[in-house]
Amino acid sequence: MSTGTPVRNSHRQPPPRRTAGDVVRDVVRGIGELLITVGMVVLLFVVYEVYVTDWISAGKQREATAALEDRWANPRTAQDRPLAGEGIARLHVPAFGPDFAFTVLEGTGDETLATGPGHYADTALPGQPGNFGVAGHRVGKGAPFNDLDLLQSCDALVVETRTEWFVYRLLPLAGEVPGWAEGKGAAERCRGVAPLPPPYPEVSGMEIVAPSDASVIAPVPGRPRDSALPPDAQAQLITLTTCHPKFSARERLIVHGVLVAQYPKGSERPAELVEG
Repeated sequence: MSTGTPVRNSHRQPPPRRTAGDVVRDVVRGIGELLITVGMVVLLFVVYEVYVTDWISAGKQREATAALEDRWANPRTAQDRPLAGEGIARLHVPAFGPDFAFTVLEGTGDETLATGPGHYADTALPGQPGNFGVAGHRVGKGAPFNDLDLLQSCDALVVETRTEWFVYRLLPLAGEVPGWAEGKGAAERCRGVAPLPPPYPEVSGMEIVAPSDASVIAPVPGRPRDSALPPDAQAQLITLTTCHPKFSARERLIVHGVLVAQYPKGSERPAELVEG
């Protein structure tokens, strides 16, 4: 005789009681999974910021350089100041290799700095008395100023315009001023480089300042604009600014240089471009 469907026990066993150890393990597992997720997000952000933006900026920089060279070959009617976002010069840093050159654009807006170094619009133009101020990213977006902290006093910063080459060199670094003329300042490559004379404030070749310190790009660095020297008494300087330390905007790394030579554009490139 068939017994039909087996009879099941209608009394279910209660789930095992959770211990304090089970709770701790669940919490630790949850925290671990969260940390892995956060780590992946951070990693993806770093990859995007360092590599993807570099690739995008490299394309924009090539386009800006081509447009600048086209304007140089077909000069337009002269204008007092360049247009925002327009290439105005090429910056060469021989210490970073003979191929290190970036087109400098007018302005320091986000889109401009994503293309290349940007000229502070209210500062001097290349070769003029005063301070030719240039900002650039240190990480991502082409990172033109990534190694700015590796520069040394007397290193050349060569600015190329349509008609001229302007050779600036880093001023003495902090601590090098005493005995400069008899020491490093006597080297041939340091010709024209010396501590700035009074009434200039003490201006070193490299310094770290707060992001709010705009005096570093004033006509006379470290001196309020409303008390600047007359133009004919101003030195011809260049100032490069970038974030410090890397991956942070907590401070600003500043490099100051002084104009030591000027050559008209011709068939030969300046010897300073191939300095080691």
